[in-house]
Amino acid sequence: MQYWNWLKELFHGNLGYAYKSGQAVSEIIGSHLGPTLLLMGVSMVLGLLIAVPAGIYSAVHRYQKRDYAVVSASFLFSSIPGFFLALILVYFFTVRLGWLPSSGMYTPGIGGGAMDIARHLIMPALVLAIGVAGGNIRYIRSAVLEILEMDYLRTAKAKGLGRKIVIRKHALRNALLPIITVIGMQIPTLFGGAVIVEQMFSWPGLGQVTWDAVLSRNYPVIMGVCLLSAVVVLLSNLVTDILYALVDPTIKY
Repeated sequence: MQYWNWLKELFHGNLGYAYKSGQAVSEIIGSHLGPTLLLMGVSMVLGLLIAVPAGIYSAVHRYQKRDYAVVSASFLFSSIPGFFLALILVYFFTVRLGWLPSSGMYTPGIGGGAMDIARHLIMPALVLAIGVAGGNIRYIRSAVLEILEMDYLRTAKAKGLGRKIVIRKHALRNALLPIITVIGMQIPTLFGGAVIVEQMFSWPGLGQVTWDAVLSRNYPVIMGVCLLSAVVVLLSNLVTDILYALVDPTIKY
């Protein structure tokens, strides 16, 4: 009955109220959603900027020392725990060097300008981006390797097209289909991974809210965040299908 009542209220736009503060759950989520989206977006873009060139470079130089080095780095990025990497970054860049702040989204008393937010964003975004890059490098490498063996690429090479043109205009676009699938699956993973990273860096996003709600057994907030996570999964699948149609001309709406 409690769940049924919660569903009825949900269809009226009411996610409930937090037990301790009495604040509406929708207001809590809305006020903390922006920092999480900023962190996820920067992490995804940065991770792809690392993974796409590295994966193509590894595929083009396959079975060479450079290929083995990139693949080894990919395994290292995938296997290192996010909380451990966060501690390493804080130790070097905050404790030893004093270059970057280790907590919060902006420095109190300064006003939170763009440069100040960027300095606070570097380390948490880098932690998530390394995890994104670690998995995507191998997928991109495999996809490009498979495409490079196709007959139409051999024909393009036989016509005298340069290697960069063959890879950029012919191989990469066809290799994007499996890559888009992986990226679409990683958006919900990023959303979940932000819980630990935001806790480590005291980033004022939904991860921090979720952590505090779990510790205090604030069930309405937990239910609201879980519902939002489900919506993120559905939207990720929808965006993935739309990107398929944009990349592959054989797919029609």
